[in-house]
Amino acid sequence: MFTVKTLNKIAGVGLNRLDGNYFTVDDAAENPEAILVRSAKMLDYEPNPALECVARAGAGYNNIPVEDYAAKGVVVFNTPGANANAVKELAVCALILASRDVIGGIDWCRTIADQGDQVAALVEKGKSAFVGPELMGKTLGLIGLGNVGAKVAKAAAALGMTVLGYDPYLSDALRQQLLGTAEIVSDLNDLYARSDYISLHLPYTKDTANTICAETIGKMKDGVRIINIARGELVADADMEAALAAGKVARYVTDFPNGSTVKMAGCVAIPHLGASTPESEDNCAVMAADQVSRYLLQGDIVNSVNLPNISMERSGKYRAVVIAKADAALQIPAIATAEKTRGAWKVVLADADTAFDAEALKAIPGVIRVRTL
Repeated sequence: MFTVKTLNKIAGVGLNRLDGNYFTVDDAAENPEAILVRSAKMLDYEPNPALECVARAGAGYNNIPVEDYAAKGVVVFNTPGANANAVKELAVCALILASRDVIGGIDWCRTIADQGDQVAALVEKGKSAFVGPELMGKTLGLIGLGNVGAKVAKAAAALGMTVLGYDPYLSDALRQQLLGTAEIVSDLNDLYARSDYISLHLPYTKDTANTICAETIGKMKDGVRIINIARGELVADADMEAALAAGKVARYVTDFPNGSTVKMAGCVAIPHLGASTPESEDNCAVMAADQVSRYLLQGDIVNSVNLPNISMERSGKYRAVVIAKADAALQIPAIATAEKTRGAWKVVLADADTAFDAEALKAIPGVIRVRTL
């Protein structure tokens, strides 16, 4: 029986995917084999010796020390695409909020709520303070064309926008899907120079931190409108505040409020609602639970963010799952094997009709962890 610990509330439709014959869910477990998490910070969470995997019910995983866990042989999963539609819809909302001062207008209406019969006349007189441009005919630059970015591209095109997209890791399949929808540019400076709106859809890493900063804002059109539904750290807050004050940026919409953005004039701060829909939470929970189940019961790794993805049909009574350094020399007697490498690590699946000697496998130089099924 495997124990699964939850660090956040996980939708029941996902937890129900964990077969009670094999799994028990306990949010107070001290020695679980698996953890299901959403936004809880795990950067200082010391994995217990039995921990085999962590599944992030969401796309971002900067709340988990993925490289440290890889070195311990702990697989970390995410759920790419499970919340993409929810985030896309909020991005479309953000485009409108970046254009028209809907929120300012609503707040102003509340200030005249006591004017009775005069409200309608006051609205006609005061509404000009909240006007803004239409989206149709404007150019939207998308930085990142993954599951969310590609959906935003199609939605924006349907609204009559010209769409530019930049993604050095764009898959051939998505490139084909976006033909006729978005112009794929190879130079990010070209996107900056041509876009009326810029929307961020890339992960936060040490390389993408402060993608939007004084230097890059300086390459943009005057009055550009910027959307950040991806990660707060992608934008340098102090530089954004200065650009808003100077009028270089007309509006900044972010899904990541902090002590700076909530006070920033010209910034619309949304309380991290990107994936906050029941459909999205269900989708993420189901995908995360299925990944945990498949790994613990079969050894298959799907949607890992720190170790190789690998799967193999069972062809023997016993299976060994070996996580090792990429340069480890693994000679495993088996009737079938599969091996995948990712960066500094490799994973081998081996099937046999006789039981594996787990201790002998662990003794091989470079081997980090061995599981036998």
